[in-house]
Formats: sequence, structure tokens, C-alpha cells
Amino acid sequence: MTDLVRLDALDLSRLIRTREVSCAEVMRAYLDHIDAHNPRVNAIVALRDRDDLLAEADERDRDLAAGRYLGWMHGLPHAVKDLASVAGLPWTNGSPIYADRVADVDDAFVARIRAAGAILIGKTNVPEFGLGSQSYNGVYGTTRNPYDPSRTAGGSSGGAAAGLALRMLPVADGGDYMGSLRNPAAFNNVYGLRPSYGRVPGPGFVAQLAVIGPMGRSVDDVAALLQVMAGPDDGAPLSQHADPAALAPPIEPADLRGARLAWVGDWDGYLATEPGILDLNRDACAVFERLGAQVDAVPPPFPPERLWNMFLTWRWWANLSRYDLYADPALREQLKPEVRWEIEHGLKVTALDITQAMAERDAWYATVIAMFRTYDYILAPSAQVFPFDAGTHWPTEIAGREMDTYHRWMETVAPWSLTGLPALGMPAGFGPNGLPTGITLIGRPCGERDVLSTAKSYEQATQFVRDNPPPPL
Repeated sequence: MTDLVRLDALDLSRLIRTREVSCAEVMRAYLDHIDAHNPRVNAIVALRDRDDLLAEADERDRDLAAGRYLGWMHGLPHAVKDLASVAGLPWTNGSPIYADRVADVDDAFVARIRAAGAILIGKTNVPEFGLGSQSYNGVYGTTRNPYDPSRTAGGSSGGAAAGLALRMLPVADGGDYMGSLRNPAAFNNVYGLRPSYGRVPGPGFVAQLAVIGPMGRSVDDVAALLQVMAGPDDGAPLSQHADPAALAPPIEPADLRGARLAWVGDWDGYLATEPGILDLNRDACAVFERLGAQVDAVPPPFPPERLWNMFLTWRWWANLSRYDLYADPALREQLKPEVRWEIEHGLKVTALDITQAMAERDAWYATVIAMFRTYDYILAPSAQVFPFDAGTHWPTEIAGREMDTYHRWMETVAPWSLTGLPALGMPAGFGPNGLPTGITLIGRPCGERDVLSTAKSYEQATQFVRDNPPPPL
């Protein structure tokens, strides 16, 4: 039974569809595995009652017996990141303010996962309101790293990434504003795709930076979950109208002979990096070179400090959506300092600041699109540090350089969020302490299929996930 949890999601899906294993057997194997390993990392929270889950699995088996197949996720256990609404499940956002809240409806992408046959078993842990790449909160506690439980799993999709790495989930969903799909993918040796803006529908008429995306232990699994979540939605005015069927696996590996990739590195020393991070990223670049591509060190021709200041304005503006909590003194005291810091700075943002930040974002996007006239892809570090102590809220310095905000230590991911382009966080190996890191592959507008195809070639050449499971496994 334990072999079932080690299978890639699509392989497990095929066994269910051919009825070589039952949904009940799969659910029992996963729940036993969660019981054995989740206490070590605290990745999955709000886990539903075992008997109820097994009863749902039996129902899925009866569906199959009657010829009713719901989709490739039929019978697969799935836990949703606790920033999303799942009907009937706790929806805390990692905040004590919402510790007792239960959702009434599914978010759009959750409804699609449910309709594809998944059994929603619970939630995955997050930082409070998803702020910061360290998944701790006052409701469920801290999520720890499968490769060393004294270290963080990152965030804000930390529970998702840790649960995936420990084979407690076949695939996982996550969200990404600054780098919440790519940083935890790096910290947990898995794949995390930030899709093009609008690929997975979300509400609103303003292209803020937050997107929903898939995580997996293989490129094909990432593609399969993206296909489920993607596609237009009438409630999402900025959603893309591309047919998600074009994303369906299997993903064929790209022929990279003659391809050109730009490696941005640390922007000529601008970004502080922990020793060893850039070495492993350069090794990952060398993989592409062995596959026939040309990789050039090309820091983008745009002042990075301007990018950071522009990012801060967008983020402060976004966090004003929580002003109602801040405005109530009793609730304000329950917010962690980083939440209050974001809102307080947001209150100082003017319409002129926003207008200028929008113009800066347009200028940055034009710069990146100009790079794609020469290069097929861009490569950047997914993290500036290895997973740090789980008791530390955020790194205050890197290699002797002070970090002036709670998220400055992960500045490497912010520029690519601002572009709205597809960005896939991929494993890049392990440091001498056995802790993982990652590299990000950025593609052209709406170029998810090409990004995944290129990543498939990289995956076949490295096999970091397959060959390096966490020590407990």
C-alpha cells in the first residue's frame, strides 16, 4: 500500500481508471501515510474525518463500476491551500481572526478540482494571510521542511510543497503573489508553476500580482493539474479564453539544440545570496548547455531598485483589501506585525504613486519582452537562501547584508511576478547541508506549454525529485 503514495499522480490515476487499485485503497494508503509523516512537518491541516473520507472513496468506486468517470483526478486525495475557500471546510487564512470560519462555497479553481473527481481531504498550511515565505501562524503552527524538520518549508504554499514532497499528496495547488509557488518548490525539491496572469481565473478588474497555480513532483503532473484549473470563467473578467486542453499531458521534451537562455543570476551582485545558491543554479544552467542550448549571463537592463520600489507600491495597494480588519482596534491587535506593516504603508500610497507604479510595471514588461527577441527563455534563482531555521520568522541578513523588510530576502522572485509571464520553479540540487534549492524558468506570454516542454527535458536530465526523496522516505 505504501508504494501507492510513491507513484506520480498520473500513474496513480491510470491505476484507478483501469481499476487495478480502488479509490478506497488509495485513500487508505494516503491517510495512513499522513498519520505517519504529517506530525513531523505539520503540512496538512483541518484533515477531515477518516470514515467520511473512506465513504467518499467508496462512492467514487461505485461511480467507476457504473461507468461514471469524472476525470483524471477521480478518487485522488487533495488538500487545498488554506487561503482558498472550500465548501464545508475551515477557511482560516492562517489568522486567529478567522480560526472558526467555515467556507460556504468553493472557489472557482476548487470547484474544478472537485468536478475532476478529487476527494478534498483538508487544507494545507500557510503564513497568516499568505504574507511571507515562512508558513507559520497562530491557528495551526509552523510547517517544517521534509529534508530537515528544524528548517522552514517556505511559503506561502509551504504546506502544499511539504505535503507533496513527503508523498502525502499526489499534486497540490498553491498561490503566488511574490513567489509563493516557486520559493517553497525550491525549499522542498518539487515543481511549482506560476501561470500567466489570467490562465487560472480569479476575480477582479485589476491585474494584481496574485495567481493560482499547480505544484507536482513531475512536469506532467504539473501540466495535468494546470489543465484542470485553467480556462475562462464568467466571474473572472481578466481570465484567458485559451482552451486548457492545449495544456494536457503528456508533455513532450523540447529539442533545445540552438535554444538561447538568459541567466540573470544575482543581477551583477545586487541580490544578496547565501554561499552555494548561485553555484547550484549555475550547475542547473550547465544542464541546459549539455542539452544543446546556449546560456548567457545577462542581467536585465532595468535598475533592480526601481523594480523593488515599484513592487512595494503594488503590494501595499493590494493589502488595503484587509483595511477593515486593521480599522478595528481589537482585530488589529490580532494581526501579525507584517500584516500591519503592509496596511500602514498602503494607507500612505496615493493615486499618483499607483499611476507611477503602473507605468513602471509597463516599462519593465517592455524590457523583458525585448529580451525575448534574443532569448527563448530566462533563468533566475528561485531563492536567495537555503531553508532557514523554522523558529525564525524571516532572515534579517544574508551573507552579512542586512534585509530591510520581511520579504527582501526573496527579492529574486518579485520581478517575474510583475511581468505576469509563466514562471516554473524547478529543483536545482542540494547544498552541502543536504537542503534543496531551485531555479526558475520564465517563458514568453501564454507560453506555459513551451515552458513545460523545456522543463521536461531538464527533468529527464536531472531527476532531482525521483532520486532525492526526503530522508524519512
